[in-house]
Formats: sequence, structure tokens, C-alpha cells
Amino acid sequence: MLSTVQAYIAQHQLLRPAAPVIVGLSGGADSVALLHILTRLGYPCVAAHCNFHLRNDESDADADFAQQTAEALGLPFRRIDFDTADYAHQNGVSTEMAARTLRYEWFDTLRRELGAEAIAVAHHRDDNVETVLLNLIRGTGLSGLCGMRPRNGHIVRPLLSVDRHQIVRWLADRHLPFRTDSSNASDVYRRNFVRLRLLPLMEQLNPSVRDAILRMAGHLTDVEAIYRNAIDSHRAHLIDADGRISIDALLRTPAPQAVLFELLTPYGFTPSQCADIARALSGESGRSFVAPGGRWHLLKDRLHLILYPADEVSADAFPLTLGSELTAPIRLSLEERIVDEAFTISRSPHVATFDADRIALPLTLRRWRAGDSFVPFGMTGRKKLSDYFSDHKFSLLRKAAAWILCDASGRILWIVGHRTDNRFRITSKTRRALIVTQR
Repeated sequence: MLSTVQAYIAQHQLLRPAAPVIVGLSGGADSVALLHILTRLGYPCVAAHCNFHLRNDESDADADFAQQTAEALGLPFRRIDFDTADYAHQNGVSTEMAARTLRYEWFDTLRRELGAEAIAVAHHRDDNVETVLLNLIRGTGLSGLCGMRPRNGHIVRPLLSVDRHQIVRWLADRHLPFRTDSSNASDVYRRNFVRLRLLPLMEQLNPSVRDAILRMAGHLTDVEAIYRNAIDSHRAHLIDADGRISIDALLRTPAPQAVLFELLTPYGFTPSQCADIARALSGESGRSFVAPGGRWHLLKDRLHLILYPADEVSADAFPLTLGSELTAPIRLSLEERIVDEAFTISRSPHVATFDADRIALPLTLRRWRAGDSFVPFGMTGRKKLSDYFSDHKFSLLRKAAAWILCDASGRILWIVGHRTDNRFRITSKTRRALIVTQR
């Protein structure tokens, strides 16, 4: 098996002989075999173990075994502990997805810290078959039917050329111990259900169904290369620098829903969400969609689908006091100046100047709300902010991104970067000026 794996590594240029590699070591048969094989082939390995604390004492025993395995080989060992259940709850994802996210984020952090070339994981041929079926069941695009790649960024999979039986037999022949995850015997998890129940049924129809699935995945990989080239060509014409997708241009493509799926799934939108968005293309403006995890939002405008990242700051309001500086969510500073003959008012849209004696401190930065109104500079009557935005043709994205500066009485002073309130303007009677600068 050593020669098979080495040939696969060379064929796909997965590793270089002298470059350090992080090996994900769960303690199970696959990861133990991977660590032993790469070590015997001469690759400098660092064993990395994640304790997800999902199986109580069994999880701790796995961690201890992984450390012992690495030490027996004379290899560096790194370990991290996660509260996986809490992470899943806080982020609204499954336990499986939480564990996957936590694992790969830590692996990449470790890779950068150690200057490693790659992160080797122990997926094998049978895992690849299961992945294709799982993607099919979920409802996937063409890429999902191609299965696992030998390389995905810094993640490499040297064991994709061998199956589970070969791995277990190789370990047994060398009397190498490994841990067995008790949860693998339960069909509660989707992957286990496919492995334990679905694949045996399919093998009754075709004993070589695993080979057939992998052949199909190989054929589709070639097709996908052509497909990807076409998608990239469309992408260049559909998405502008502000992340806006032209609805009209999208509808002129040969398969709008397929193109939309490929454009949005990199941002975390699910297949069902992509289908909902496709159905909304001809509907009214204003519908919004949030990718699982909340990191990306999409707004349907009249002419565009607008992608934008969620605010990293969750607070509703941010105070700004005299002589201070606000650094997040946007950068603002507040100062007071005497109005004399040398005083001039800046015309920059990023500087707002007010009569200090008409304003109650401290100031507050917040998002605009329905019903908000102000007196636009140069006018005498009140105007709702929603009407102001409409009159000035604010897109849904610009409205969603608008920040409002208020005084201690709640009166709106400034739509930051756009228009101040006329009630607080500098006049001939002004003696002190408050100057707010957006940096």
C-alpha cells in the first residue's frame, strides 16, 4: 500500500519530500494509517488532534491514544479542545458541521503557525463514495457529484486511492493499534446511514456499485472543468465590484438557476435558498436572504441582487463624546472649536459642522429606523429618512449600510457621509462649533 499511496501523492503533486505536513489524527484506523504511511515515506509530520468532547470519557481516551501514537513515532503532537455542542447551538448548525468548521479552522491556524506546506486528512475511496451519495441526497450541483478532490487548497487527501479494507488489513499485518469510534455504529448520523444501510442495499443491485460511483465521479470531473469555464465567463459579466448581480443579465444566461447556484454557494447559501432566490427574481424589491451562519446577506433590488457581509458589530448604538474617537463600526472623531474670523466650514461630505449650543451631548451613532425623520440642510420642513433615501435613489444596500448620528435628545444630526440637519447649522450667532469627522 505504501507504493500505491506514494504514486498517488506524486501523480497529484500533493506533498514535497522535505516540507512539513500537519496530519489530522483522530486515533481511528484511517488517520493512524495515514500518519504511519507518511512517516515511513519520509515526510516530516506533525500530528494534530481535535477533542470535540461529544462522547464524554471516550473522547478523552481518543486524545490520550493519539498523543501516545505520535510520541511512539517520535513526532510533534498538538491538541485542541472544543465545546462543539455549544458552538453548534450558537451558530445554528448541525454538530457535524460545527465539528468540521472548528477542525479545519484550527488546522489552518496551525499550518500558518508552523509554516507547514499542507494539511493531510485520512479520507479514502469509501469516504469518497459516501460523499458523492450524500451530496446527491442533499441536492447538489455538478461539483458535488465529482466527489472529493485530492487537493483542496492546503488540504490534501493521500489515501483516496485505497479503500477501508486495505487500510485495516495494512494495520493488522503490522499489529498497529487504533481506536474505534462507537458512534460509527449508529445510523443516526447521515454518513453512517449511507455507509451502514444505503450502500449495502445498492450493492445487492450491483456488487461493484462503489467502483461505478467513482467512475461516474471521474467522468463528471472532466465535464465540470468545461462547466466551470463557462460559469467563470458568466461571472465576469454578472457581478460588479460592489457585489451586485445584474438580474437582467442573469436571466439572459442559458440556465439562470444553475448560474445563480454557482454564484451564491461560495458565500454559504444553500441549494434550497438559491432556488428561493431564483423564484424571487421576478418579484418585488426588498426581499432579503441570509446565508446559514449569518455571515452573508443578499437583498433583491429592482435591478440587482446585492451581496454584502453582515455587520461584525452587533451593538445597536455607539456613544461619541467630546474629544474622543469612535473606531467601530465606523471611525468618527468629535471636537469643539471657537467660531471666530479664522473659522471655516469644511465642504467635505465626511465632515459635519454643528452649532454646539443647540446640541445635547453625548452623541450616539446608530442604524436608521422606520419613522426616523430630520430637517435636511437647506430646507425648513421635516422629511422622513425613507423618503430622503428614495428621493436620492439609495439602493437597498446603501440604505442598509446607512449610519445615523443623533444627540442626547435623540434628534438626528447627520446621515453620516450624506446630509446634516438644518436645525443645527452654523449661523451668524454661533459661538462654538462641534465638528464630527469621518476618517
